[in-house]
Amino acid sequence: MGSRCYSIIGAILVGILMFHGFVHAEKAPNYTFVGEATSAPAIAYYDYIIIGGGTSGCPLAATLSQNARVLVLERGGSPYGNPNITNIENFSDTLSDPSPTSPTQQFTSEDGVYNARARVLGGGTALNAGFYSHASTRYVKEAGWDETLVNKSYEWVEKLVVFKPPKVEYQVAVRDSLLEAGVLPYNGFTYDHLNGTKIGGTIFDKKGHRHTAADLLEYADPRKITVYLHATVYKIFFRYNNGTERPQAYGVVFKDASGVFHKAYLKNSNSMNEIILSAGAIGSPQLLMLSGIGPSDHLQAHGIKVVLDQPLVGQGMADNPMNILTIPSPIPVEVSLVQTVGITGFGNYIEAISGLSLSFLLSSSENKKLLTYLKMQIDQPFTVPTKAMAEAAEIINAIAKESFKGGVIVEKVTGPLYTGYLELRNTNPNDNPAVTFNYFKEPEDLMRCVLGMRTIIEVVNAYPFSKFRYSNMTVQALIDMMVSLQLNKRPRHPSAVFSLEQFCIDTVMTIWHYHGGCQVGKVVDNDYKVLGVDALRVIDGSTFLHSPGTNPQATVMMLGRYMGEKILHERCSHGRK
Repeated sequence: MGSRCYSIIGAILVGILMFHGFVHAEKAPNYTFVGEATSAPAIAYYDYIIIGGGTSGCPLAATLSQNARVLVLERGGSPYGNPNITNIENFSDTLSDPSPTSPTQQFTSEDGVYNARARVLGGGTALNAGFYSHASTRYVKEAGWDETLVNKSYEWVEKLVVFKPPKVEYQVAVRDSLLEAGVLPYNGFTYDHLNGTKIGGTIFDKKGHRHTAADLLEYADPRKITVYLHATVYKIFFRYNNGTERPQAYGVVFKDASGVFHKAYLKNSNSMNEIILSAGAIGSPQLLMLSGIGPSDHLQAHGIKVVLDQPLVGQGMADNPMNILTIPSPIPVEVSLVQTVGITGFGNYIEAISGLSLSFLLSSSENKKLLTYLKMQIDQPFTVPTKAMAEAAEIINAIAKESFKGGVIVEKVTGPLYTGYLELRNTNPNDNPAVTFNYFKEPEDLMRCVLGMRTIIEVVNAYPFSKFRYSNMTVQALIDMMVSLQLNKRPRHPSAVFSLEQFCIDTVMTIWHYHGGCQVGKVVDNDYKVLGVDALRVIDGSTFLHSPGTNPQATVMMLGRYMGEKILHERCSHGRK
């Protein structure tokens, strides 16, 4: 078959989608190929088995189904019909849901920082703040990607799930304040990664409804794809062909919600058939280890038979640090997630959200502590008219009802330079492994955080932002408030209230952009094939050396499409021989 063997089918599918109005559809798609794993046969055979129906797994599966039989195994449920996922106002509720069936699986790193991983079809795109922005051209070049195919892959994603955000006053104030603070130039609305201040895309439509990577399955050929939900993979099977010592992946075992095990195998009819890990930066290195690929001493300590001694599995784990200021507002604030971003010249990204509950940042006890603190601060003598005092009283009443009126301005450090590692706690794939990120172990990352906090302070002090801040609440009071809250499990130091270095270290949080564990050049090659193993790839954020751009979801979705196209091209080329 020629190289056109999949592109023609793909073009026809896209045309059908657009003709029937499915592009940017607001209703949940009726996927006939998605079902519970309890309906799976005991044994089945496929051309490709994708472990993880997340941010990269969905576009990858949709693309591969154009010319191959594909199975997707997703350990979570469907994002459709869940208002906490769908509606922008409920963003906080999903991230703070600790229940065992939640789309969010919470964990705390060994550094004492609260974190979360996705457990739902669509992955992190079903949980995140929705901001959509490309990786920089430099990042693309350093990754060795084909720039033309990268751009086409981004566009493929954007046709279905990306929107221009509505104009929100709070985001406009942040934009103008960033410009006043010197984060120049203003680049307008763009997906491109450019130094300065810009408005980026969003996966929330004009009605505030979320669109996820699961929507990209609309591109799939429904005759050639099967997606099982609540399908937890326990192990990848390996064998040795022709008497060689090189292992080859050939199947998986997974468990459904009823506790029944099923097996799926690659068809023997084509040597190009593969198993592809797309389980994310926590799940992919974890499952490699559980399957016998990892540091031999560590695997043997857990009673795991070693298939390949690979000490770099689980290494290079990095979580971009986030530090924040929470700013209560004397006037009502519209709900907005990230729209405006300031891309500084010294390696920081400044973003903001507004009008939401802070439950995704704070526990219930810490939330009450925050409310008490705010009331004390706002109750200080006002030098403004009685009307403003009355308005402030209304805000306090709203806060007491856990309806926070205000916003959060955050900074993300690029990179980062520091890295850590992941280790198994046990052999249960449902349990979180132990992850150490080593926040701020590199002085340059700490310096960038300090510069970022100084930029946030300039934004808060800028005139365009003044109407969203109580005039009697100083920046020092805001810093004191952050230090007083238990944002993480790390030690607190008295110096954190006047030293921005200590503030960064003590109040660090995650922005959920962690990556690494199966890095390119260390665990996988430039085609994302696992080194030393046949018929196995890893295609997700675990392969990244650094976080791409301001927010990684655009690039992770792009990578799924990009690699799907490359794999199908290889398959077609092989078929011509």
